[in-house]
Amino acid sequence: MAAIEILLVEDNPVAIRLTQEAFKESKLTNRLHIVRDGEEALAFLLCEGLYAHAARPDLILLDLNLPRKNGWDVLAVIKADGALKRIPVVVLTTSAAEQDILRAYELHANCYITKPMDLDQFIAVVKSIEEFWFVIVKLPRGE
Repeated sequence: MAAIEILLVEDNPVAIRLTQEAFKESKLTNRLHIVRDGEEALAFLLCEGLYAHAARPDLILLDLNLPRKNGWDVLAVIKADGALKRIPVVVLTTSAAEQDILRAYELHANCYITKPMDLDQFIAVVKSIEEFWFVIVKLPRGE
């Protein structure tokens, strides 16, 4: 089986490190690509500039509070693009506000998860995301 390509769009170094650790412990072969702002995320997804040869992700983990271009704008672009809209987008953010949850689903996020503050819980959440999206759910093959 080919490696699972995961794009993490996150600017918080602690969240990046914890996500890396959780995926390192995975039983599934995966490649975690990390971008730290919204503009970099879109360049990666659209294979532009430094990311001209970027792998198409099988899953996107998207923070909403990003520099340069926020996660809302990134999510809107992904879900409006015919080639990208089938990639599952998991919003993984600190906000538990009802209006943010509603807005994310209105923009067609595939799920919304509030980041736990506890380190062990954070790692458990990342592992359950992987289990759900790559073991339980059947996804179409990327093009």
